[in-house]
Amino acid sequence: MNERANDGMIGAAVPRPDALDKVRGEARFVDDLAFPGMLHAAVIRSTVPHAKICKLDLTSVSKHPRVTCTLTANEVPGENVVHVIYDYQPALADEIVRYVGEPIALLAAEDRASARSAAAHATIDYEELPAVFDPLSALSPDAPTVAVPAATEKAPNLFNAMRIRKGNVAQGFAQADVIVEGEYRTGYQEHAYLETQGAIAVPELNGAIAIYGTMQCPFYVQAAVAKVLGLPLSKVRVIQTATGGAFGGKEDVPSLVSSLAALLAWKVRRPVKLVFDREEDILTSSKRHPSIVRYKSGAKADGTLTAIEVDFVYNAGSYQTLSSAVLWRGLMTAAGPYRIPHVKIDGRSVATNTVPCGAFRGFGSPQVIFAHESQMDRLAERLGIDRLEIRRRNALQIGDETATKQRLGESVGVLQTIEEAGRLAHWEERLRKVEAFNAASRDRRRGLGISSVIYGVGLGGKAPFLDKAGAYMKLEADGSIGIAVGTVEMGQGLTTALTQIASEALSVPFDRIHLAPVDSSRVPDSGPTVASRGTMMSGLAILDAAAKLKERIRAAAKDLHIPEEEIPSRLQEIAQAFWMRNLDPAVEGWAKGAPVDWDEETGLGNAYFVYSYATHIAQVEVDLTTGEVSVEDFVAVHDSGRIVNHQLASGQVEGGIAQGLGFALMEEISQKDGHLMTTGFTTYRIPTIRDIAADTKVAFVEALYPAGPFGAKGLGEVPLMASHTAVSRAVAHALGAAVNAYPLSPERVKTTLPSRA
Repeated sequence: MNERANDGMIGAAVPRPDALDKVRGEARFVDDLAFPGMLHAAVIRSTVPHAKICKLDLTSVSKHPRVTCTLTANEVPGENVVHVIYDYQPALADEIVRYVGEPIALLAAEDRASARSAAAHATIDYEELPAVFDPLSALSPDAPTVAVPAATEKAPNLFNAMRIRKGNVAQGFAQADVIVEGEYRTGYQEHAYLETQGAIAVPELNGAIAIYGTMQCPFYVQAAVAKVLGLPLSKVRVIQTATGGAFGGKEDVPSLVSSLAALLAWKVRRPVKLVFDREEDILTSSKRHPSIVRYKSGAKADGTLTAIEVDFVYNAGSYQTLSSAVLWRGLMTAAGPYRIPHVKIDGRSVATNTVPCGAFRGFGSPQVIFAHESQMDRLAERLGIDRLEIRRRNALQIGDETATKQRLGESVGVLQTIEEAGRLAHWEERLRKVEAFNAASRDRRRGLGISSVIYGVGLGGKAPFLDKAGAYMKLEADGSIGIAVGTVEMGQGLTTALTQIASEALSVPFDRIHLAPVDSSRVPDSGPTVASRGTMMSGLAILDAAAKLKERIRAAAKDLHIPEEEIPSRLQEIAQAFWMRNLDPAVEGWAKGAPVDWDEETGLGNAYFVYSYATHIAQVEVDLTTGEVSVEDFVAVHDSGRIVNHQLASGQVEGGIAQGLGFALMEEISQKDGHLMTTGFTTYRIPTIRDIAADTKVAFVEALYPAGPFGAKGLGEVPLMASHTAVSRAVAHALGAAVNAYPLSPERVKTTLPSRA
């Protein structure tokens, strides 16, 4: 079979296989499913941020005529924990609650309205305990202890501390002609996925249980449910339903949601559905970690970076969930895509009595990117160097070392993204036009911002054992191909990209290939669908399976005296021979990430097997009277290796731009004494089509990664990472003032405005 007989499939804009079902409303999301005898669950939650539970009375709940059962922590058949990375977070609080909204008890009723109304009748008496809500205050030795288990007596709420030590920063700063320092703060960001959290637990024969749900990580859910029910993994089957968005918010939280539904289903031996409404979802699901980043940068007179010193703190909330991994990603990203000989970076994740924070697109990197790109601009200003030029002079290239002393040997396209973004934006010409506009206007100011980023693809040196993926591939009797993989489609277009990879590899038409919904019983643990790893890892697994299947097809064709060049046109005939001769038509493929070696003590080593890069340029206009910011123009250039589907990739970039714009300008959840003050989209502003730049240019420079499927790397998270700081730096340029905190709401912009004499 010709490896490129189906030439042109990679990179082509083919229709999404899942598009019509979604457009027609025929896709089955978790809340569309029903099972015979199904009950509806509700969660009884803490109303205080930190307290002992003195009394829990569910008598009135049980008396509700439509309530079938209740369940408390002492009825958990397995371990009362939700396994994510650590086993510290209880499924149901037993003696202590640590955040507002923490689950304490459950009930199941005949309908959803009855379940929710009955939950309000629970009586809980608390003995309130001292609480702490600010991460810096939580690090004080005399702060109330939140963390489980407590870290140390000196820092009882320190979940994790990580560091990088490269070179000698004192020497690096001594070599610098200019040193700038800044502190940068960001707050919560809500995922705002269209579909809220939900799961259905269905008891099956022989003591097994099935979980149907909206999720990113079926194998996380499988492990969590098995632990809480005390079952072997082989008796827990997880089926991902159509998923209406995730952005990281359905990496860790579905393990809790599914565990709660499973506990009730296990008790009553009936299917149980638990679906959050929007208020419950916002108030209790994970968020982007609020951050405080202190950054010091040094450079020579020609703009060459000499040293950085970074200290950042992330508010993890009351339980770790994924915070150690989020912190590590921030650590790996804090230096940016630049050559820096001397590096000192310290990162800490801290426990507070607030809702647990978890994964969010970018996974700990946007917070430090805000800081490192702001610092680059400040260095450029002090040195009188153009902002694009200072990035160009310091951009990593093949042969350079990263902040962790990883030598980059291939697929490094950041310099090309800078140059192409500058060309597409007409950078110098546009700067002149912006300056002319500002000189002529009293009521409005325009600004131009640039941001360059690096992103380690996959899970990297902190969790290399998770960088794996499996694929099952079957030649059907009619010559069509069935495939199952362990990574999930959640709106990003993974099904389309993987089908294209299979089509190209097998020389089988795109519409003759079908990817089945993810079912944990069909493929081995393939790790999570996170870290922009889906296309690369499952793509490699599909290529592995395709190579094995092609060998069988070639052997069968040889027996049938079919020339190799005729195999694609006669595949149905060959498939019939498989059927008639009892030949095995099914294969399994496997992929694992390239080796990494990272030292936790120094933070040095090969942190990731490959990196993606991007440069974004934004033009904004600021209304000096109202403080409102509008994004007028946007250019985004990415290096994600070979692009499998340009249309889907462009859509990913445009969506990430919108999400980053929201992070920078408008998305905000205030917190008061552990209570989130936002309950829905009437008070939580997200971008609409009116907020997006009318002129958005997306381009790709394809620095191929030889070990990726057809040269592909990761893309999904990178657009958000680059976009928000391009916007915020444009605002800083327009105002001629420091911009050190998100979001840049009209109120904050007004307080930042320079004096208008």
